[in-house]
Amino acid sequence: MKRDPLDHKGLIRESYRIEGIVAEECRSIFLDWALSLADGQDTQAAIEVMLERYATDNPDHPMTQVLRDGQKTAEAPRRRGGWKARPRN
Repeated sequence: MKRDPLDHKGLIRESYRIEGIVAEECRSIFLDWALSLADGQDTQAAIEVMLERYATDNPDHPMTQVLRDGQKTAEAPRRRGGWKARPRN
């Protein structure tokens, strides 16, 4: 079986196979999945792919809702600091 570069641990795939899984468990799995994405991977794009792959057949699954929630809140990291963050006298 070929490894999926966006879900190399199979976390999202397996979450859809677990009977009786609840939203809290899905959030924990989602966090682990998001943290395991490759450096530089666009999180929004990865979430979109996961939704395209699983949401159509599983619209009421808790992981589908968690992915949709993640889609709303995930944003590209921004640099903080520099001269704008320094206190002014």
